Amino acid sequence: MPIAFRHDRSEGSRAVVTLKQFEALSWIVQLGTFHRAALKLNTTQSAISKRIHELESAVGIAVLDRTQRHVRLTEAGARVLALGEEMLALKDQVMALRSGPVPVRRLRIGVTELTALTWLPRLVASLRETHPTLVLEPDVDMSRSLYMRLNDDEIDLIIIPEAFKDPKITALQLADVENVWMASPALVRRRKAMSLRELAQFTILTQGGRSGSGVFFQKWFQTEGIAFERVLSSDSLVALVGLTVAGMGISYLPKLCFMPLVHEGKLRVVPTRPALPVVPYVAMYRNDRPTDLPAAVARVAARVCDFSAHYQGEGLARR
Repeated sequence: MPIAFRHDRSEGSRAVVTLKQFEALSWIVQLGTFHRAALKLNTTQSAISKRIHELESAVGIAVLDRTQRHVRLTEAGARVLALGEEMLALKDQVMALRSGPVPVRRLRIGVTELTALTWLPRLVASLRETHPTLVLEPDVDMSRSLYMRLNDDEIDLIIIPEAFKDPKITALQLADVENVWMASPALVRRRKAMSLRELAQFTILTQGGRSGSGVFFQKWFQTEGIAFERVLSSDSLVALVGLTVAGMGISYLPKLCFMPLVHEGKLRVVPTRPALPVVPYVAMYRNDRPTDLPAAVARVAARVCDFSAHYQGEGLARR
């Protein structure tokens, strides 16, 4: 069925798609009930129900799942609403031309230390070009904390290692990060490859359970049948680097980021058999939100991500 679009004051019975229908759908999703949406739009609940019925008739699909206790979008409804949100945003921008600049949009974005140390500035610069009215609110935190905040709708987009999964969360692949074992040259003088069991003779510096990389590598160690006896754990990547430079143990670190410390003689790459697996990084956002802004920003992140930028640690360089 062809879809006709209109925006007028009438609510005729002809199967058309209107901005009022998208507006009703958006507020139902945001507020959770038809009644609250009706109060927000200063109309009746029956009028809201009629708009949703007409929208579903026009597009030929159910946009809301009414079988659950709480009204939720269907998968197809989420796509319909995303398009509707774009149309409503365009309408707002057109109307705003009469009174002033285009209204800004805010995005809460969370990243881990590695992204903050490497390509977060590049992402911010690119978003200023592609989304000039977007106000970014970046935050640096641990992977597990960011993931929980995304689930609780306290943040809009996160960039973390792919260590957690949920059907209501979309994960867009960004890049694989190569990690290697590193140690102080004073601690490990041997240059030949070690087995993981030989490596276990040393204190192993690892990231903890709040770190996505820590969770990822702990699972891999288990599949390899390795349980390190002497372990010093820290959730902070920068703290691990400092401990490794100080000769407190051997740690797995992102190779390209910390190669300057290898060139300066502060660290040495310790080859192992088998080598460490690469860590996949993803941009994650909820797929049940009534906006496609996080998805658009995730696509920009996929285009500009670059984990090869070198860490410049002045304090470590002076050691």
